[in-house]
Amino acid sequence: MNIPRKGWLLLLVWSMNVWADNLQNFTPQVFRTDDSASRIATPVKGSHLRVYAPSLPYLYVSHAINGALIRPANNAKGWEFDLATSYEKISDTIYEFVLRKGVEFQDGTPFNADMVLLNMRHFKEKPFTYSKIHEVFDHAEKINDYTVRFHLKQKYGVFLNDVVWIQFYTPAYLEKFGWNGKPTCPNLAEPGLYGIGPYILTEGYIEGDRKTAKAELVANPRYWDKRFPKIERITVYTELNSEEAKNSVLYQENQLDITPIAFENKFQTIISPYAKLVTSPSTDNYAIHINMRTGNPKLLDKEVRLALNQALHQENLLHFVYENEGESSPVSTSPNFPGVRAAMKTIKPFSEVNDPYLEKNQQRLKQILNGLTLKVLTQERFLFLWRGIEYQLGKVGVKLDLNVTKNETLIFEQLLSTNAKKNTVPWDLLIWGNDDWFFYHPWTSFFTLRTHDVWSTVFSDPIMDDLIEEMFKIGVDEADYNQVVLKIMQRAYDNGYMLFVPTPNKVFAVNKEVVFTPYKMAALPLWEIELTAQHSSIRQGAYPEALKQPVEIVHKNF
Repeated sequence: MNIPRKGWLLLLVWSMNVWADNLQNFTPQVFRTDDSASRIATPVKGSHLRVYAPSLPYLYVSHAINGALIRPANNAKGWEFDLATSYEKISDTIYEFVLRKGVEFQDGTPFNADMVLLNMRHFKEKPFTYSKIHEVFDHAEKINDYTVRFHLKQKYGVFLNDVVWIQFYTPAYLEKFGWNGKPTCPNLAEPGLYGIGPYILTEGYIEGDRKTAKAELVANPRYWDKRFPKIERITVYTELNSEEAKNSVLYQENQLDITPIAFENKFQTIISPYAKLVTSPSTDNYAIHINMRTGNPKLLDKEVRLALNQALHQENLLHFVYENEGESSPVSTSPNFPGVRAAMKTIKPFSEVNDPYLEKNQQRLKQILNGLTLKVLTQERFLFLWRGIEYQLGKVGVKLDLNVTKNETLIFEQLLSTNAKKNTVPWDLLIWGNDDWFFYHPWTSFFTLRTHDVWSTVFSDPIMDDLIEEMFKIGVDEADYNQVVLKIMQRAYDNGYMLFVPTPNKVFAVNKEVVFTPYKMAALPLWEIELTAQHSSIRQGAYPEALKQPVEIVHKNF
């Protein structure tokens, strides 16, 4: 349609008048402060919380069911005492723990030094293998009924990080299942009175390599700390469609109370009648593996791997895809880990060094990547990130063929079989939510780089493996720690061993009547969560209209 210049001017004046009229009638949205913590209900029979844990659910809920000498905590060191009350580092290879008295397992069995020794004998037979504790642990020694010593074969600076996951089980459970001997942490293989934590697993199971779509937990009446738990019953979902999970919190009261959400759903969450937006910085990471074992042979070429990384514009991903909920990272390792931010003074994300959108850089990258097509294996919840990656790689001629699943178990099945070249689903790039399960230590990210480990898809690199061995010996407070972190990051960066993207904040949609502070690491403090008297599992009658008013964003841990 061809409108003369005078007509355009008249149309513009008319549009401005309409806009001005509407502005006069516009009522700004008023947000209320989250006051749920001031309306907490005392423990009420029938209280019921429903949560969705799509990534690493066995880690997120483990300490709600099981007990260890120390447990995750939202503090500077990442842990607090649980079944121990103190410890002493007698030497580089001997640690002594004083045990908490008066503690019982869920079946009534007393917890004491004998139970620690029994568990450690089973651990010795079939330990977890994701760190080096299975190689360096020698034996446990009983000093008295409530004091034990752990003897190691060599100096091991990350011992306490592993102690968080050395959880204790009843004799009945050990006789039936023992420890699992898997590359993932142990957990309960079936429901029962087997643990020592604040909740009893009554239905389903959640392990690293197997889980049910739903697990039921009920409060443990024998729990040693009478302050916890706060809620009578918890349902944990492990396999939901992300869109359905989000909508269940935002628009329904009786379906779901807590779920992580895609960053793009922040505004929708804020204005919903039943949910509030809770955000927190984290030590989480997105691990995007490049398959150098069974993937596209071109990925063996360092120049190709570097070109893939150089084509990603981290700042744009952070702004447009993450909606600024995260931080740039040169090697997808959270800057909130000890030593990482110091290393980032030396190593910068590729897109900070050279703008991948400059024409000369685009042409160079196109020549290297040469119309490459890559098979992607991803959980459905990461599609938001792949949309951004696909756009950026598309600018340099790379095409992505996405194989999407909602089942994290499938992702791990294929990942953990690739190092031995036994994966059954072909893939070139694979993503999983590498949330911080080692508690404020970059081993959470670096373990994917130990090239002989089942978690790694990098071809053999003895130099990298030696650097990681060196890291195991050093505590985060020792002089050489920062330097070894820098060396590991530099080698991963120089070789393009993973596809490097920003690290995320934690972003949750949470029922307005739930009082919840996320931990920065991979742990849901289910025992700490509380409900108000207006929560649907407690309240009688309809939800008050006044409480449906939007709540200001709840920022935690900033």
